[in-house]
Amino acid sequence: MTTSTPPLREAARAIVLDADDRVLLLRYDENGGFWATPGGSLENGEDHATATIRELREELGVDEKAVEIGPQLAERSKDHLVGGREVRQVERYFLTRVSAAAVDPAHATQPDNIRETRWWTISDLRAATETVYPVGLADLVEAVVEGRTPALPVVLD
Repeated sequence: MTTSTPPLREAARAIVLDADDRVLLLRYDENGGFWATPGGSLENGEDHATATIRELREELGVDEKAVEIGPQLAERSKDHLVGGREVRQVERYFLTRVSAAAVDPAHATQPDNIRETRWWTISDLRAATETVYPVGLADLVEAVVEGRTPALPVVLD
């Protein structure tokens, strides 16, 4: 019996913080509903930072001039279905600073299946009864807000 590894799908995700250190999450209805950070797969020839900025424009209408990309904070690998086929998605999470006023979903060019956007405080994340991805986001955001940005990317579940 042989098992095959699903094809690799590289993705860039943004941990978007505003001036008040709130994190921006997007709500999706599929798989019972969940909240997640903005982001998506890399396009041909694209690096992770460029993909992060593009995804913020496509999903949230954020002008690239309004985005401050920081270090890679985390990485996560997960097998899941995309377009009906299984892939192994490897996500890199980047600290991104954006003013709340720069987020304009009405100007999003590819809002996918986003149902809602919301700014969350660390307390909101810790009290959440809904599913939030990635697991461990509250601890990671809290560390960054407290000035404890990880020297190397944290591996998330």
